[in-house]
Amino acid sequence: MDRSSQRARRGDVDPFIVMDVMEHARALEEAGRSIIHMEVGQPGTPAPKGARQALARALDQPLGYTVALGLPALRQGIADLYHRWYGITLDPARVVVTAGSSGAFLLAFTALFEAGQRVGLGEPGYPSYRQILRALSLVPVGIPAQPENRLQPVPADLAGHDIDGLIVASPGNPSGTMLDHAALSALISWAEAKGVPFISDEIYHGLHYGERAVSALEISQSPWVINSFSKYFSMTGWRIGWMVVPEDQVRRVERLAQNMFICPPHPAQLAALAALDCEAEMEENRAVYRENRRLMLEGLPEAGFTKIAPPDGAFYIYADVSDLTDDSLGLAREILEGAGVAVTPGLDFDPKRGHQTLRFSYARSTADIAEGLRRLKAFMAAR
Repeated sequence: MDRSSQRARRGDVDPFIVMDVMEHARALEEAGRSIIHMEVGQPGTPAPKGARQALARALDQPLGYTVALGLPALRQGIADLYHRWYGITLDPARVVVTAGSSGAFLLAFTALFEAGQRVGLGEPGYPSYRQILRALSLVPVGIPAQPENRLQPVPADLAGHDIDGLIVASPGNPSGTMLDHAALSALISWAEAKGVPFISDEIYHGLHYGERAVSALEISQSPWVINSFSKYFSMTGWRIGWMVVPEDQVRRVERLAQNMFICPPHPAQLAALAALDCEAEMEENRAVYRENRRLMLEGLPEAGFTKIAPPDGAFYIYADVSDLTDDSLGLAREILEGAGVAVTPGLDFDPKRGHQTLRFSYARSTADIAEGLRRLKAFMAAR
């Protein structure tokens, strides 16, 4: 048997459609088109000034391997952040610095689950959960969340699903909706009663427009909590995230991190440490997102996108476009080519229902959002 072209089935993951949209938009821009980017969840602002200055100073010193779990000062700084934001006293020994939240997902899924086990995730939800699980020979189990529950899973949705773990995001991507203390407690209690691990994706914490987001660590010490400097701290390309794990799991995760990654990027860790002292600048960014959100909630219905999830946080609007199309991919392509506005088809987030939804990001400048809405209104009126 010729094995030269043999492929592992676990490598056959689905494409990340938003990245394909970005590439199409880039090609149009290279051809001279003006494109407004509402497709990608990437802040339009740079890393905070203090982080950039810290990196500049660090370039004159050796930047090599750090300990696998991250710089002790950064782990302490993250623990201090939990005290400021949530009033939690967190042992920094439980903080694991990772190569972006993606590195945290790889470590968590590898540490928690055996090949073939089934992990539940709310849909609509972040698509890479499914693909990372599949690449690790795990089985993602979509849990359809309902509009009446603000597109967040509730314990009743889990009935009848045989799962060995559960991952939940609040604020959610693509919906921007959040779980309050009672709703998050109900899910954690369900998982603890079943004896299955609960993973809380809190990457959009800090980006809220009413009540702040609730951390799973305010409720229980058993969840695995994942976060990142990408969103609130505006450091997507720096690839620096973190994870808080139960005390008895730290050494297990450390061994995995040593072998899988050696350590997180040293320069990014130094920048992230400085970013923790830049919350005033981050709050200025959040004020921009708040205004962008206001414009979107006003302008999208005027463009014909009237059925939207109520976004509490993050920087997304998720719209039901079933009255407009059964082909969200085709509609997104029409909008990009006809209006010069890049948006994301819902198929990324919900393989079953996503052909009738679109996600709009308002992470860019207010001027971009206003121009994008103007283009959308004109295009949809003429469509």
